[in-house]
This record gives sequence, structure tokens and C-alpha cells, in this order.
Amino acid sequence: MSDSCIFCRIARGEIPARMAYEGDDVVAFHDIDPKAPVHILVIPRRHIPSVNALEPGDAEGVGRLYLVAQELAKSTGVAESGYRLVMNTGPDAGQSVDHIHLHLLAGRSLHWPPG
Repeated sequence: MSDSCIFCRIARGEIPARMAYEGDDVVAFHDIDPKAPVHILVIPRRHIPSVNALEPGDAEGVGRLYLVAQELAKSTGVAESGYRLVMNTGPDAGQSVDHIHLHLLAGRSLHWPPG
């Protein structure tokens, strides 16, 4: 974990967040600036700055993010109506925190293309 990363600090409980899931290797919390009625960020506890920093050994951990998102979609009641999973990489894609995070967006019609 990084001492200065806001998501690492949330994962350690140093910064309050409305938690949606807490596991050994993954945490999820509600976005403070939601773009949909359901907007949850799913992150690994281990600090990984971006998708560009992933290594082959990270495959299982990244897969776990998607499984947690699936669980959250079910528990928030949006699994059947539909949800979007987004992972931005780099500033042009909108990544504003240098810690990989999966956005779970749902609860309204999500148009395509997204932006």
C-alpha cells in the first residue's frame, strides 16, 4: 500500500468511506461523486497505479475485482436490469486516482458510447 494514495488510505480505514464490501484483498465503496444511482468503486488493497502497471501475477487479483462487482450488482438489485463495469487508464481516459479501480455503474439507462 502507498502512504499517500487516497484509495490505499480508504482501504486501511484512515479516510472514511461508505463501504460496500471488505475482503482480504479487495474493498469496495460508494463513489463520493456518483455518475449513476449505483456507483461503487472496487479496488485491490494492494497498490497498483494503473492497468499499465499490471503484471502476469496480477491476473487472479484483477479477476477478483470483477467477481466482487458481480456480487455487488446482485446485492444492490441491478444484476438483472444491467450494469456497466469501467476501468479507466491514464488521464485521457479519466483516471483521476493512480490506483486501479473498477467502477460499477447502474440504476439508470447507460448510453453508448459513454463519453
